Amino acid sequence: MTGDAPQVIPDGLVTSPRRFIAGGSYVGLKTYAPNKMDVGLLLSELPCRAAGVYTTNKFVSPTVTVTRENVAAGKVRGVFVTSGIANAGVGEQGMKDIKECLQLAADHLGVEPGELGSGTTGVIGVELPMALIRGGMSTISLSDDGGGAFARAIMTTDRVPKSAAVTFTCSGGETVTIGGCTKGSGMIHPNMATMLAFLTTDAAVDAAFLDSALRNCADDTFNMVTVDGDTSTNDMVLLLANGAAGNAEIGEGSPDAEAFAAALHALCSHLSRELVKDAEGSSKIFSVRVTGAASKQDARLAARAIAASSLVKSAIHGNDPNWGRVVCAAGYSGADLDVGKVSFFINDVAIMEAGTPIPFHRESVIAIMSRDEVALTVTLGLGEHEATAWGCELTEEYVVFNSAYTT
Repeated sequence: MTGDAPQVIPDGLVTSPRRFIAGGSYVGLKTYAPNKMDVGLLLSELPCRAAGVYTTNKFVSPTVTVTRENVAAGKVRGVFVTSGIANAGVGEQGMKDIKECLQLAADHLGVEPGELGSGTTGVIGVELPMALIRGGMSTISLSDDGGGAFARAIMTTDRVPKSAAVTFTCSGGETVTIGGCTKGSGMIHPNMATMLAFLTTDAAVDAAFLDSALRNCADDTFNMVTVDGDTSTNDMVLLLANGAAGNAEIGEGSPDAEAFAAALHALCSHLSRELVKDAEGSSKIFSVRVTGAASKQDARLAARAIAASSLVKSAIHGNDPNWGRVVCAAGYSGADLDVGKVSFFINDVAIMEAGTPIPFHRESVIAIMSRDEVALTVTLGLGEHEATAWGCELTEEYVVFNSAYTT
């Protein structure tokens, strides 16, 4: 890797990269949270290369379908977003409405509808209130510091907006910035979950490399977090690159390819962790690091299974060092596993080594698990591959909140 190591800027925005502007407004879609914005626009002032990763839920929102088509056509340079209503499960009207939304947004921005993607999030089975959107589109003002408003416009049950940026130096001396924002608090178990992420960069990047870099990064970050095991109808991650940094185009095998991938990973890892920290009803998160796996896929399978286990989540909530739940989840994950080689640690305290339980001071481990963040490490002893997943505790508050989400 060339240049400096990527440095995450926690107060960075999706508009931190050069020549990106954004804004948000409140038009009345979220009647339950009028203090939050509910429509937003993001635009590059220059043409872009775009890449996307989308939900695998077959009950997909037409918002995702149109965005996927526009990105594939190769001209997307901006995004229109709404929150409060998912625009999913409403029949043909959903497709008609999102196409009208993009026409309204395009007219406001002075671009073509095919140059825009879209993200909608919220309650399934409710039509978009088009009269409110028609009347409110003109109230969205865009600026190069409007990334904060845009991040608020995609919030539903989120307690806080989630944005950041990262910079690195190219081999030619140019400084490149990647910015982004994400939303999600519940219905999160991505298989690109309700999860949206929008990323921007002023780097010049080859289209094929942009796509592969995003997919590899998503598999290692956004697809390694879980709140409740539900994959939304609307999940997506979009990445726009406008080349305003003036660097030599980054492609597979180019001098700056590794640096770009590392910076993108650092940003997405930070945003993924922020998603889990903001989980509905939760105040505690935990990491699951699986090492010594026979393959990368096995490491991911085991880490995700442990992080998604309702029993493990409940144990984290109760500060209960019930380690059998962890190894059980690893066992059913589908990963290759030899019981006689498995070791397990809670915040570096050995609980099992090479398949044999290790005596530990129970009260001390309970005290460790009482912290806001708990680290679980499982070593499979079969290879050199590893992966990390993030999860949160399962609480009574989560059940109460989601039992009355629409009432």
